[in-house]
Amino acid sequence: MTDVLLLDVMDTLVYDPFRAEIPGFFGLTLRELLDQKHPDAWVRFEHGELTEDEMMRSFFADGRAFDHAAFARTVQQAYRWLDGVEALLGELRARGTPMHAMSNYPCWYRWIEDRLGLSRYVEWTFVSCETGLRKPALEAYANAARTLGVPPERCVFVDDRQKNVDGAVAVGMRGIRFESAAQLRRDLGLE
Repeated sequence: MTDVLLLDVMDTLVYDPFRAEIPGFFGLTLRELLDQKHPDAWVRFEHGELTEDEMMRSFFADGRAFDHAAFARTVQQAYRWLDGVEALLGELRARGTPMHAMSNYPCWYRWIEDRLGLSRYVEWTFVSCETGLRKPALEAYANAARTLGVPPERCVFVDDRQKNVDGAVAVGMRGIRFESAAQLRRDLGLE
């Protein structure tokens, strides 16, 4: 049986606009934005508990208004592949490696799909807004293995955040912390 790859999306496959574009849209640094945003609106959006409009209205703790459509365009235009990732995914797909997204992300994953066509390589199977489960909760990993009908030890989980990798390892998955496409290629034994 071929191991199943469970792949984080943001900052593992796709550039995360929270790094620069989202704070820049508001004229803030990332630290300033994190200090001013609502304490749980984004997490609730990732859980699928808030609609996009509800999240936008509650994005800032003080409820300040901003141009939602311009903000959405800024986010959509910022999505891009991380260096070398698309070629690696193409190689893995050609080898027949089963790959599934396992991402803490809201309904905006559809924007990534529209812009990059990620599903040509990776199935959007485990996105938190659809499953209601966020990493590093152990149930998020256990649910993925159960849903796929494979034991956790047949899953390889890849994420740029160590705490998420640790969660996968805790349920018996092999965990790889993503640093670059070249490093991931080596860690998957493709070189």
